Amino acid sequence: MHIHILGICGTFMGGIAALARAAGHEVTGCDANVYPPMSNQLEALGIELIEGWGTGQLSLGADLYVIGNVVSRGNPLMEEILNRGLPYTSGPQWLGEHLLRDKWVLAVAGTHGKTTTSSMLAWILEYAGLAPGFLVGGIPENFGISARQPGEPRQEKGGSSPFFVIEADEYDTAFFDKRSKFVHYRPRTAILNNLEYDHADIFPDLAAIETQFHHLVRTVPGNGRLIVNGREASLERVLGRGCWSETEKFGVPEGWSCGSILENGFEVLWQGEKQGAVRWDLLGEHNRQNALAAIAAARHAGVPADVGIAALGEFRNVKRRMEIKGIASGITVYDDFAHHPTAITTTLAGLRKKVGNARILAVLEPRSNTMKLGTMKSQLAPSLEAADLVFCYEHGLGWDTAEALAPLGQKSRSFGDLEEMVAAITAAALTGDHILVMSNGGFGGVHAKLLDRLKEKPAG
Repeated sequence: MHIHILGICGTFMGGIAALARAAGHEVTGCDANVYPPMSNQLEALGIELIEGWGTGQLSLGADLYVIGNVVSRGNPLMEEILNRGLPYTSGPQWLGEHLLRDKWVLAVAGTHGKTTTSSMLAWILEYAGLAPGFLVGGIPENFGISARQPGEPRQEKGGSSPFFVIEADEYDTAFFDKRSKFVHYRPRTAILNNLEYDHADIFPDLAAIETQFHHLVRTVPGNGRLIVNGREASLERVLGRGCWSETEKFGVPEGWSCGSILENGFEVLWQGEKQGAVRWDLLGEHNRQNALAAIAAARHAGVPADVGIAALGEFRNVKRRMEIKGIASGITVYDDFAHHPTAITTTLAGLRKKVGNARILAVLEPRSNTMKLGTMKSQLAPSLEAADLVFCYEHGLGWDTAEALAPLGQKSRSFGDLEEMVAAITAAALTGDHILVMSNGGFGGVHAKLLDRLKEKPAG
């Protein structure tokens, strides 16, 4: 089958393209901007990429058009597909019907930590010899790719692995399907990691998101299992609407919890009984909770807790999660995907614990749809309190970041020009400082710009 993917350069749709190609389909695709790294990954797989939405692409004669949620009515290519009555579907629906239907799907849902927890879970199954397939919204450094088909398990020669780990996003599926993506995946194991208000562009309030999460719960079979954050009142409300599957909780004493916090890790407890100790360098309470969820989900797939614990000792995190981009003039520059106030708070807390009293310069681009709408602007200043200096890039926003950050006083500054902001950060940075860049986009290559300028800066 020839599949043409509209919106192919997003992480999710690019992952679908790679999976479809590996399954033997002919795959082509288009996007408004065809650019690395996804363009390089796809071209290496022999996938032809077309820039823009020209209707001439229909001459390729695809059998099916797979539509990403970046595409809306008025898109010229989509309009012509509709006018001609050509077959189309969404990415999540195609994935669910063609690749996941006969798999043991392990889905990871939640406002925060989906990519990291999915990556941990995939790595635990890989470490245990189960060769899972996966599709996550980032690049786990243990694998170096964001998606792959299930492989042949080392312990079960003769067939491919039944396991598939997927990051289960609550964002809507497509312009013609406003359900959350995750309802298409039909998981046997589902992690409900946390649940806060987000995606203000499509959800009016938290209750609306809770409804979508309950739709996910309804798809898990009776012999499936839900791994649920026991600290979240929102998830209690979700389960209170009805639950037909086994349930294990984490973050609470009656389920999976942390014992002693060690210098390089933490103890794992199941119902108060020690299962072992994860030894790693990852930062923060949020990562400990992610790990508990991954260990619990892997155990449902047959991986003993002690094996999961050992696997996480070799987990190498995900790109753009407190990733060190470089050190120049004694100043360390980090990249992190944090863009929600809760994620900003936890990311800063983790770095603060690592660096102690050293100065942290927080550099933020509020570019998510929720941030652009200003829905959470009142939470922005409190989330950045742990930073010593704050630099905010306000390009393309419809609200005043300087006003929102005013409670931080003189330690915060806002900029509409990227080069001006880079110059200000460079001037303020001192040897021994840590510059934490937070954005869910490319941020205009600010990391490289900072490192280049910092190299020219005299030490001191």
